[in-house]
Amino acid sequence: MKRFTKWPKKQLGGAVFALLLAGGCQQALSAAPPESFVNAPTATLVAHEGPGKAQAIFSGGCYWGVEGVFSHVNGVTSAVSGFHGGSASTAEYERVSQGDTGHAESVRVTYDPSKIRYDQLLRIFFSVVADPTQLNRQGPDVGTQYRSALVPLNDEQRRVATAYLAQLRGSGLWQHRPIVTRIEGDPHFYPAAADHQDFMAKNPDHPYTSYWDVPRIEALKRLFPAQYHAAFTRG
Repeated sequence: MKRFTKWPKKQLGGAVFALLLAGGCQQALSAAPPESFVNAPTATLVAHEGPGKAQAIFSGGCYWGVEGVFSHVNGVTSAVSGFHGGSASTAEYERVSQGDTGHAESVRVTYDPSKIRYDQLLRIFFSVVADPTQLNRQGPDVGTQYRSALVPLNDEQRRVATAYLAQLRGSGLWQHRPIVTRIEGDPHFYPAAADHQDFMAKNPDHPYTSYWDVPRIEALKRLFPAQYHAAFTRG
C-alpha cells in the first residue's frame, strides 16, 4: 500500500493508519462530508489576456481534486499537480506532507484565454474547489501545505486576482467569515511525481476522491454547464 493512499481509518489497523497519517492528503472518510458549494459572482474585472496559451497556479488543498476539477473545464489544455513555494530540494510529496517546507500542494493550469479567461477560472476555483475561509486546511486535510492561495504569473493576473478577492469579501457568500486566501508572489512550481498526475482518471474508484472530489466535479457540471466537459483532460 502506497503512503499516499487515502483509505478509511476503519479499514486499517491502528499502526498502519498512523503511518499513513504521517503522509499527505489522506484523511479518514469518517470526517464531515464535503462542504457545500457556492455560486461565486461573475468577476467585475475581466482579464485581458493576449493570444496563445496561458498558465495559472492555484493552491486549494489536496491537489488530486483541484487537478480533477480543472481537468474537466473547457479551454484547459493541461492541469499538473505539484508544489508551489518552498525550495526544490524539499519539493517531494512525503517531505512536503510534514508541513514544514513552506510548499503548498498546487496545480498549474494551462489554458486558452479565448475559451476560458483567468477571471472565469477564479470563479470556478472559489465556487467548487476551495473554501477561502479555511486557514491552512481544506476539508479533512490540515496543514500549511493545504492553504488556499493564488499565484499570479503576470501583472494582469495579479490585478484580476486582487480585485476578485476584494469582490468576494464584499459578497457575503460565506456568512461574514473572513476570507483568508492569500496572493503569493513566488512563481516557482515543482511538478509532483508521475503517480500523482491525472490521479482521478487513473484511480476512478479511489475512496478519498470518490467521497471528497467527485462532488466537486458534479458541482462544476451543475453550476457551470457551459464550461464543463465530460472527458478528463490528461497532462
